[in-house]
Parts: sequence; structure tokens; C-alpha cells
Amino acid sequence: MGEKCELLEKCGFFLNFQGNSEVVKQGWIRNFCESKEKSEKCERKKIRKETGKPPTDNMAPTGRLL
Repeated sequence: MGEKCELLEKCGFFLNFQGNSEVVKQGWIRNFCESKEKSEKCERKKIRKETGKPPTDNMAPTGRLL
């Protein structure tokens, strides 16, 4: 596997929910965070690039609010 998402260390979602059973069950970290290539599909990353600000911490990589 390649590099992880470059925003991982400052991602509020990852930092707050990495041990959450729903997050693990949905595979969000595996499908978005653990690969720089896959992270390009992350809605959180898209919003940060567009606005220059991180989205709310409870927004999943899919754009769904928890």
C-alpha cells in the first residue's frame, strides 16, 4: 500500500473517530485514509481544498454526518 492521506494527522474525523465501531464497520478509514490515492475521493478533503478550512469533525469521508 502507498502513502497514507497527507491530511491524516490533522483530520478531525480521523482523530476523533478512528476507534469508533461504526467507522470501523463502514471501513471509512481503510477506504479513504490509508491510501493517498484513495483519499482523493474523500469529501472532507475536497471541502478543505475548496474552502481552505476543514469540515466539521463529525463529517465522514463520504460526506455523511454522524
